[in-house]
Amino acid sequence: MKPTSASQLGAFLRVRRAQLDPQECGLPATDSARRVTGLRREEVAALAAISVDYYTRLEQGRVRASAPVLATLVQALRLDDDQQRYLYELAGRTDDRPRRRRAPQRLRPAMRRLLDQLAHTPALVLGKRLDILAWNQAAAALYTDFAAIPAARRNYLRLLFTDPAMRALDLDWEHDARDAVAALRLEAAADAEDPELARLVGELAVRDADFRTWWAEHRVSSAAYGTKHYRHPLVGDLTLDCDTWVGPDGSGQRLIVLTAEPGSPSHDALSILASWTAEAATADTEVNR
Repeated sequence: MKPTSASQLGAFLRVRRAQLDPQECGLPATDSARRVTGLRREEVAALAAISVDYYTRLEQGRVRASAPVLATLVQALRLDDDQQRYLYELAGRTDDRPRRRRAPQRLRPAMRRLLDQLAHTPALVLGKRLDILAWNQAAAALYTDFAAIPAARRNYLRLLFTDPAMRALDLDWEHDARDAVAALRLEAAADAEDPELARLVGELAVRDADFRTWWAEHRVSSAAYGTKHYRHPLVGDLTLDCDTWVGPDGSGQRLIVLTAEPGSPSHDALSILASWTAEAATADTEVNR
């Protein structure tokens, strides 16, 4: 890359980060006054999942950006198509620019049928990056109203770290959160150039110190079963077996099912919760007629 291009790339990065609103990028609001307009260097670096030193050298024109780094910067800096093309041209990597966007994740019909048939058992389908693709009524009653969350923000790991209600529900939050981070780490190894994954990691690294620490540990896990201990605000303590089945089509979609031992207090509590949910759904239908 020519020196002039390197300096222009650095100038573009500085200008672009100054144009962005921190809260619109998913960064937490702070009471202290910001000394710079837009994002700080360390915030861009965190959103792009790269080191602050590396990003600083990019802005100073002292290092050439790799294709994976450019892909994460596109997401972190929220570049449109024209800005993305300009970034790759300045970096001297026009041949590395993605030619098309990744296909959106689509729920497998078989998964949908399984969810519908598990009417009284909490179940949900996770896709890439632990995105929540679908759920049944019982899962919404157990966890949260997933439908009220914008689809682009509907991610199991994000909710686990950023939703106070999800944290309060899970009596083993630290254990379960670390396992979820380890599962995402394993997925990242298989698709290291996924810009959406880099954006998720960057967002959580900025917002949560525990996530930063556990992500840096490089622990991986593909655990397919375990026990969850929850304290639900309506039905109290629950001990649930959590089992995962991976779809056979290579899509990476996973069906998560939570069950309780028949005759146990947790089984009775799940039945009560399912009954209340069904009654509420019926009442809503009557009101909307």
